[in-house]
Amino acid sequence: MLINFSASPPSSCSSSHSLIRLSNQKSQPFSVFPLKHRPHLSKSLSSSICCSLSSPNLGFHCKNQFFNERSRYPFGKRLDFRSCASVSGFDLGSFESVLEAVGVLTAIIVVHESGHFLAAYLQGIHVSKFAVGFGPILAKFNANNVEYSIRAFPLGGFVGFPDNDPESDIPVDDENLLKNRPILDRIIVISAGVVANVIFAYLIIFFQVLSVGLPVQETFPGVLVPDVRPFSAASRDGLFPGDVILSVNGLEFPKTGPNVVSELVDVIKKSPKRNVLLKVERRGQDFEIGVTPDKNFDGTGKIGVQLSPNVKISKVRPKNVSEALSFTGKEFWGLSFNVLDSLKQTFLNFSQTASKVSGPVAIIAVGAEVARSNVDGLYQFAALLNLNLAVINLLPLPALDGGSLALILVEAARGGRKLPREVEQRIMSSGITLVLLLGLFLIVRDTLNLDFIKEML
Repeated sequence: MLINFSASPPSSCSSSHSLIRLSNQKSQPFSVFPLKHRPHLSKSLSSSICCSLSSPNLGFHCKNQFFNERSRYPFGKRLDFRSCASVSGFDLGSFESVLEAVGVLTAIIVVHESGHFLAAYLQGIHVSKFAVGFGPILAKFNANNVEYSIRAFPLGGFVGFPDNDPESDIPVDDENLLKNRPILDRIIVISAGVVANVIFAYLIIFFQVLSVGLPVQETFPGVLVPDVRPFSAASRDGLFPGDVILSVNGLEFPKTGPNVVSELVDVIKKSPKRNVLLKVERRGQDFEIGVTPDKNFDGTGKIGVQLSPNVKISKVRPKNVSEALSFTGKEFWGLSFNVLDSLKQTFLNFSQTASKVSGPVAIIAVGAEVARSNVDGLYQFAALLNLNLAVINLLPLPALDGGSLALILVEAARGGRKLPREVEQRIMSSGITLVLLLGLFLIVRDTLNLDFIKEML
């Protein structure tokens, strides 16, 4: 979804916006506030979210695959992000965690746009603008005929070129205008944002390996209760943070698997005002607790807890730089495979996944939840956003870098003859308009899904 547009014409700017798809293997939402799963990205987001921020759309795709086999991830199974994050209700949490999430998103946008900018600048191509954020300008300065600005909403960015700027004093036939450069030069500029994000993702993983190590999880039976809301049904009936729910209404939970948390969620949601019998493990002792879910605004049951698979996390640290590079490479390719596989599943099951598309508000909410759970998880959150931004941007769609590349390839196939300028602008403008409308819709919808908004309503 679009979250920023350049004031420059579509054909002469590279912009970044955002969208997020949170999906699971079923078509229904995974949990309903306040019965939501808490993300533990230290339990490895590496297999968890397949996020994508695309330019000009920052896209965030989350695939519901709870575990990946050791063949993909040599350091053990990883907890899927979707097993922990609430979908139908987003909780922004503390202001500090929101700032951390915004910081991660902004850094990724800056890296992407810096790729475009440097590829142009180093080739001597004229650049007129470099912006972080969108909307009203908060601060700006000019250097070497380039306007650098910070804008009000840090969820996008763009690099502007003066190719079709009526206020530019550069002659239209200047060989250093982007539109006048050879095909290869333009391909380098357009694809540089993708390359920058791929490199940044690798460096993030490498830094994670060196600083905190790679998380590896060991799974145990049951569902963990990390937190219980005061005055909720769970608190009233005797559940405590740290409890492990071993069964519900006699249904035993095996070791954590793809459906263990959702099975418990489904039972709770289907039982408003009806007693639910939970077998709970607390400090090595097992006993049963009857919990009566309250009735939610939509008629489903809620007990006011956060849930996550019952796992124990350890860290694998490299012994030397060579091993660190090996760990990084294996993790990087594992994440990349998961991103590509998620994209494939999105297209193969589009009718089921389309309703799961969310926007930049959801990205910030998810990132804040990640930061609040464990700051270490932000490493993989950032790495996956970078990889998804790279992959999504290569799609040959209008308003994406891949769309611009497709137009250049059409020009090459026509023997160097460009499509009429009006046709190119009509194609790109229509794509941007559609993304704008989608973005506006998703921002409104995701905002209404925020926990504090739902409580107000």
